[in-house]
Amino acid sequence: MRRPTAWLLLIVAIIFGLVLAYPYLSLDIDHSRIDVRGGLRYAVLVTHIFTATVALMLGPLQFMPRVRARRRIHRAIGRVYLLAGVLPSALATIPVAIWSDRLLTQVGLSTAAVLWLITGGLAYRAARRRDFADHRAWMMRNYALTFLAVTARILVPVLLLVQIPFGGADAGSIGARAPSMIPIGQTLGWIINLIVVERLIRRRPRTPEPLRTRAVAMPETR
Repeated sequence: MRRPTAWLLLIVAIIFGLVLAYPYLSLDIDHSRIDVRGGLRYAVLVTHIFTATVALMLGPLQFMPRVRARRRIHRAIGRVYLLAGVLPSALATIPVAIWSDRLLTQVGLSTAAVLWLITGGLAYRAARRRDFADHRAWMMRNYALTFLAVTARILVPVLLLVQIPFGGADAGSIGARAPSMIPIGQTLGWIINLIVVERLIRRRPRTPEPLRTRAVAMPETR
C-alpha cells in the first residue's frame, strides 16, 4: 500500500473512530445510538465499539513502510491490533448482531465477524511461517472488514439519496427510511470492501521479497 493511501486511511479512521466512540465515552446507556435492553447488552456493545475503534485506528499503521521497517514496533502494533482490537470486537459483534431485530443484520454482521476472525488468524499464521506476502494479503483482507465501520456509514446516506430520483421518495421522507437501509449498508459495506481489496491484491505481483526486507518487514512472532 502506498504511503499517501495509508495516511489517508489513518486520517479517515481517526475521524470516524472518534465520532463512533464519542457517545459511549460517558458509559451512559441513555446516550447509546443503538437501542439496547439492559446493562449486559450495553456492556457488550461498548466493548464492541471501543475495541473496533482500536482496530480501525491501528490498522493503517501496519501498512506504512516506516512502521513495517521497525521490527519491534510493527510486531507490537500488530499484536495490539489483533488481540485488543479484532478479536474482542469480532466476538462482541456476534451477540450484538443476534440481539438485533433485523435478519439481514444478524446474518450480515455475524458473517463479517466470522470472516474477521478467520482472516486475522490466517494473517497471524502466515507471519509465523514467515510468508510475508501471504501475511500482507490476509492483513489487507482483515482491515477491509475492519473498515466496514466507515464504509457502512457512507453507504447508508448514499442509498437514501439514490431513492429520491429512482425510488419515488422525496427529500423530506428519506430520513424515515434510514433504519431499513442500515442493514443493507452494513452488509454491502464489507462485501464491497473485500471485492476492492481482492482486486488490489491480485494486481500486485507476488514476487519474493528481498532477504533484507523480509528480515525487517514482519518479524516472526514468538
